[in-house]
Amino acid sequence: MQEVMYGITYTKPQVVLLQDTGIGVAETAARTCYDSFSNSENSVIQNLEKDLPTQDMCALLNEIEDSALLEDLAWTYFHHSILEHANLSYLIRGTSRGVLQEHARHRIQAISVRSTRYTMSGIINAFVAAHHGGDREFFIDTVAGYDMFVTADSDYNRLEIGAMYDKLELQRKRVDDFHAIAVAKSSLPLLEEFAGDAPKLYEALQNGKKKRNVGDAFKHIITDNVKVDMVVTFNLRSLKNYFTLRDSGAAYFQIRWLAQEMMRVTPKKYLDLIIKQKQEK
Repeated sequence: MQEVMYGITYTKPQVVLLQDTGIGVAETAARTCYDSFSNSENSVIQNLEKDLPTQDMCALLNEIEDSALLEDLAWTYFHHSILEHANLSYLIRGTSRGVLQEHARHRIQAISVRSTRYTMSGIINAFVAAHHGGDREFFIDTVAGYDMFVTADSDYNRLEIGAMYDKLELQRKRVDDFHAIAVAKSSLPLLEEFAGDAPKLYEALQNGKKKRNVGDAFKHIITDNVKVDMVVTFNLRSLKNYFTLRDSGAAYFQIRWLAQEMMRVTPKKYLDLIIKQKQEK
């Protein structure tokens, strides 16, 4: 899905809910606080008053869809620490590095992000090939095929890629041996073997051994516009804070899109405990 903002077309992120722990543990924690297991509308929690749970009981616990106590604690008594016992994990594809900077400010989360240190080799290979039989346009055409930006405007993206080329060219002129920091030692003979044939050299470099940590020398060339993939895990209390702040007209529009897509895939039993308008419907 795409949307135009301020004259530029952007793609929106995709989100999949990978796992959720259920709300049964959160109610169990609350019932433990108040020693009120017998008051639950869920029979499996009633049984916890006298019995330790079996594996079958734990499975039933995680299938609970509603809890009157949790709703009271969430919306009447604001006892939100109980919500920390529920966790949700999301796979996020195609948000931006700019969003990542905003997202990382939410500290109570686990986050794993696609690393530019290990995933920039194709860009560098295209630049190397451009200097061995290709040119600036070869580099731009090649990198344009990566679909690496959240912007979906071809003309704009070619400007971005051209700027990447110019930064690399400046760096190439300043270092003593550019190939030493750009190409794996075992792939250096390919430069002579395919000299003058940029497409074949690029293909050979792509199929050869990659320079380890190649991004360390070249991360400076990419902008906040580059796509980022990540897996994030929130507890429900932190997710409430995230949605409150990021599904807001005051939020950066790209992170608002992400929050809205995360909300879309979040089951109702969680939203009812953290989103007021959802709970009132």
